[in-house]
Amino acid sequence: MTKHKVVFTPSGRHGEIEEGTYILTASRILGVDLASVCGGNGKCTQCKVQIGKGDFPKHQITSDNSHLSELSSAETYQINKEDLAKDFRLGCQTRIMGDVVIDIPSTSQTHDQVIRKAAINITIDSKPAVQLVTVDVEEAQMHIPSGDLERLQNSIEFKTGIPNISIEAAVLPQLQKALRKGKWLVTVAIYEQSKIIAIWSGEQKEAYGLAVDIGSTTIAGHLCELKSGKVLATYGLMNPQIRFGEDVMSRVSYAMMNTGGDKEMTDAVRSSICQMTDELIQSSGIDRDTLLDAVFVGNPIMHHLFLGIDPVELGGAPFALAVQTAVQLPASSLDLNLAAGAQVYIPPCIAGHVGADAAAVALAESPYNNDEMTLIIDVGTNAEIILGNKTKLVAASSPTGPAFEGAQIESGQRAAPGAIERVRIDPETLEPRFKIISSDLWSNEEGFDEVIKDTGVTGICGSGIIEAVATLFLAKVIKSDGVIDGSKSNLSPRVFENGKTWAYQLYKDSNTHIYIAQNDVRAIQLAKATLYASVRLLMDKINVPKIENIRFAGAFGAHIDPKYAMVLGMIPDCPLEQVKTVGNAAGTGARMALSSLASRQEIEDQVVKMDKIETAIESSFQEYFINAMAIPHKVDTFENLSQHITLPTQTSSDSDGSSDMPRVRRRRRSSRGGRPNKSL
Repeated sequence: MTKHKVVFTPSGRHGEIEEGTYILTASRILGVDLASVCGGNGKCTQCKVQIGKGDFPKHQITSDNSHLSELSSAETYQINKEDLAKDFRLGCQTRIMGDVVIDIPSTSQTHDQVIRKAAINITIDSKPAVQLVTVDVEEAQMHIPSGDLERLQNSIEFKTGIPNISIEAAVLPQLQKALRKGKWLVTVAIYEQSKIIAIWSGEQKEAYGLAVDIGSTTIAGHLCELKSGKVLATYGLMNPQIRFGEDVMSRVSYAMMNTGGDKEMTDAVRSSICQMTDELIQSSGIDRDTLLDAVFVGNPIMHHLFLGIDPVELGGAPFALAVQTAVQLPASSLDLNLAAGAQVYIPPCIAGHVGADAAAVALAESPYNNDEMTLIIDVGTNAEIILGNKTKLVAASSPTGPAFEGAQIESGQRAAPGAIERVRIDPETLEPRFKIISSDLWSNEEGFDEVIKDTGVTGICGSGIIEAVATLFLAKVIKSDGVIDGSKSNLSPRVFENGKTWAYQLYKDSNTHIYIAQNDVRAIQLAKATLYASVRLLMDKINVPKIENIRFAGAFGAHIDPKYAMVLGMIPDCPLEQVKTVGNAAGTGARMALSSLASRQEIEDQVVKMDKIETAIESSFQEYFINAMAIPHKVDTFENLSQHITLPTQTSSDSDGSSDMPRVRRRRRSSRGGRPNKSL
């Protein structure tokens, strides 16, 4: 039977599926979360999916509607014309006839994706860009031939001292009705002491804004009171651009290889932000015409696509930005559904692959105000790194790829209910225990079986895969070179042959088999070695022998256990008590910029002072990378970590992270494994 490659987004699950298989069936084969309540009869439309079209270099396939069966009568009846034009299909009615990328929208997912970007409590010295001013305007008179705008401008200058104030073109048509409805008493919103961006009849007390972090994987927005900085509502969703590529360079490739691909991705992200805005307005109960300001942060490729700029120049040296400085423009120019005259501010990018999100993180954490040498890492498909103190700051990007977020892992998935997020391995029996998202119980605790009746155990997400690899190393199932030691199958059947290599079984039931494969370990090694090597280059650049503080930022970073991140070798040695998670620091920085003009000026000033290191062209990167492939590291020592945990002794046979797999496997078959370390 002919098989075709099928890729589901945003989960990243993929596999070879027999020709003629329904999409709904394929989703179940691959463990993908796709809803259906009508038994596959084409009546409920819960299994509606969107088909990706074009070349997808990351997946090495071309996806097209022609790779599916023809539209069924149920689809033409149940799906409206607009959605049909956007390549939506019903999973229970559509058969797979070729390679295809299938995006499952949030409305078709049984369990909501977990977007872990909650607002952090902070104190903001709130002096926003938007100022509300209530004024009495002189009535129009027959014998004085002046316009309503001119008399409004005079009243504003008299009250505030702001001369020659302008008005946003979208607000001008509202002027005369507002003046007369309010009997010549109106409130205006003045932006940056220069132009009117809203007008209301009578008094208006509050104005609101959005702070949005556009991540490669997730988008998170906070709706805030501008006067106080208070967060009224938060909403998160998956970045729909995932279907074009899981990491930023895949999206650049998509734009290069598909005419109009950049516009597709721009439309997708703006549409999602409009959806987010609607949800935030509904949950907070505010009027749309009071939503007057917005701050957006993102990495340079997200930044360019959001602005409608083709990102292809960022796909190769010299990684030229279209614009590096801060951007301010009307929200209407970006097709956003805010108030008619609302404005958008985007902080400056630091350099070619270190964006406005990294600038926002720097603003939130302000290492430039401290003496201690601080390392800040915003972990994602493209990690962004800032190192320094009040004397010097340097920054770099690290293309770690999506492995840390559960993508391209055999049993991996994005964070959602049922995903394994915590793992511990008994060093003697090699038996695991784990936690899943949506439950505080460990798998060996009473009541866990009841918990999983609703969600199941569906896969393993990023924090889980980090802990799994780290704890398997501590239990000596994985050697320092990253090879799964097949001799441990003598101790436990959980270590099993998987083709030409070995794997470790975490969980198995009648429907699900979750395991750590050799290729999974390699993917994690590659990601962590890239990150570690980038950090070492920054340390070299400012001649720093040690780091005093480490801060994990971002949604994923907030759920990394610092101890196991250090065991794995993601980060250099540091006192564990000084390794902390700071949540969505990019979102925090965006909120600060939203509510404080001084914060905008602060980050613009600091970005000018930062040095950017392009790690890929540094001569020592390759050496650092190869050494960092070992777990935790081939040459660097971890004295601080060793005070908390006993690391397995590295031997000459497993000292190189680039071991030859087949040769190692033969050696494993003839070896005798010793008793595992009891240190965990």
